[in-house]
Amino acid sequence: MKDYVGIVEKLIDFLKRQSKKKGFQSAVFGLSGGIDSAVVAILCQKAFFEHSHALLMPSIQSSKQSLEDALMLCKLFNISYTILPLEKMQQGFLVTLGGLSDNPLRMGNLCARLRMICLYDYAFTHHSLVIGTSNKSERMLGYGTIFGDLACGVNPIGNLYKTDIYEIAKVLEIPQKILDKAPSADLYEGQSDEKELGFSYEVLDRIMIFLESGYSQEEILDEGLSKEALELVLNRMQAMEFKRKMPELAL
Repeated sequence: MKDYVGIVEKLIDFLKRQSKKKGFQSAVFGLSGGIDSAVVAILCQKAFFEHSHALLMPSIQSSKQSLEDALMLCKLFNISYTILPLEKMQQGFLVTLGGLSDNPLRMGNLCARLRMICLYDYAFTHHSLVIGTSNKSERMLGYGTIFGDLACGVNPIGNLYKTDIYEIAKVLEIPQKILDKAPSADLYEGQSDEKELGFSYEVLDRIMIFLESGYSQEEILDEGLSKEALELVLNRMQAMEFKRKMPELAL
């Protein structure tokens, strides 16, 4: 059993050390109402106190519940926040880019990059460090938008699997309502990470942890995990590796 209380302390210390090293005294992060950004919000509150700020950036297709949950968290933990609706920006791109409204994934990628524009603009005007909210499961599977939600100055949860995030959320006393929500990028009504991936994070995380520990494919299958899930993980980890690396440079 992992010492999640100790991990929380290390994450808070990480944020303090990295911000000092990079010359920042304040932080900004996107808060969606989901568990990952909720964990980051509380970590930032503990590391930066009144010098942390949340941007709530609902899109046209975001559920009202997501914004309500984000607001609930801000009020419960006294988190400073600003609401920046993306609708007008989206409307501009809908006019400029043909076929955008016909592809939910394309629109989702656009919204992720619009949110990062807002975060980095706030960071520039307030000399704040942008804090990432993508967990290790998402990073390894490429379940995120390059130069969108994957972009940040530092990421306190980037080496923690989704299943770890739930345990940390309990330590931080994040409301059960947020813990019980189905993981979702909120790209469209009823969208779910696990539905799109085809397997639960519990299954996918077990496979990635076994791979990280040096298990062979045969040994992983012997643990009772399905061949389909294993192939999904292996294929996505290979295909999405470019999202985890800086661009290749010639010479």
